[in-house]
Amino acid sequence: MHKEKNMIIHPVLENLRKLRLTGAAQALELQLKNTASQGLTFEERLSLLVDYEMAFREQKRLQGRLKRARFKNQACIPDIIYDPSRKLDRSLILALENCLWIREHKNILVTGATGTGKSYIAEALAHSACLKEVHVLRVQFPRILHDLTAAKADGGYARLQAHLAKVELLLIDDFGIAPFTDENRRDFLEIADERYNRKSTIITSQLPVQNWHQAIGDSTLGDAILDRLVHNAYRISLEGESMRRKQKGGAHEKA
Repeated sequence: MHKEKNMIIHPVLENLRKLRLTGAAQALELQLKNTASQGLTFEERLSLLVDYEMAFREQKRLQGRLKRARFKNQACIPDIIYDPSRKLDRSLILALENCLWIREHKNILVTGATGTGKSYIAEALAHSACLKEVHVLRVQFPRILHDLTAAKADGGYARLQAHLAKVELLLIDDFGIAPFTDENRRDFLEIADERYNRKSTIITSQLPVQNWHQAIGDSTLGDAILDRLVHNAYRISLEGESMRRKQKGGAHEKA
C-alpha cells in the first residue's frame, strides 16, 4: 500500500514542480511526513497547499525586491536605537513605517554627522517599504552622478534617467559628499523634476538641509532642485556620537 501511494504521489510532486508550484510541492511533502495531516479533509489539505504556495511566492518576490534595492545594511525599523543623545523622534519613525508618505509622494531627508546612522535609518525605512511591495533602489550620490555622465557617452543616458524616474522609492545616499559640476546640477535637477509629486525619495547627507543650496553651487538650479526635494519632505536630523564607535566589534550593527 505504501509503495502504491508513493507511485501516485511522486509524479504529482514532479508535476507541481514543472508547473513551478514549488511551495505547494514542499507543503505536500511536509503533509506526507506529518501523520497529523492524515486526519484533515481533502479541502483542508488543499487549502494548506494553496496558502503555502502563496506565502512561498510572496517570500520570493520580497527577496527579489530586496536584492534589486541594493541595500548596504541589513536594516529594519525594530532594530533602530532611540538613544536620547540622537534626538531621534520614535513617534515619527513609527508613523513613517506605514509608508503612507510613499502613496502621497513625499520625501524623507536624513541628515547628521558621519557615523550617526543616517544610512541605517534610511535603509530601515526603505526595507519597510519593500515589505509593503514597494520597489526600492538605493544609489550612492557620487556614483549616480558618474553613471549619468558616463551614460551620455554610450547612449544610455535616457534609459538610466527613465529608470531613476520610474522606481517607486529612490534612496540617494551621501548627498553633497562630492562637489557638483554644472552638468551634475542639470542631471540631478532632471531626477528631482521627474520624481516630484510622482514618486518618493529618501536622501541622506552629512550636510544640514540649510547648507544644501550652497553645496549645489548655483542659485537658479539650486532653487529648482531644492524646491522639488525639500518642501514636501519629512526631516530627520541626527545628533550624538558615532554609532560605529559605540558598537565597534559587533557582527551586525544596529543604528
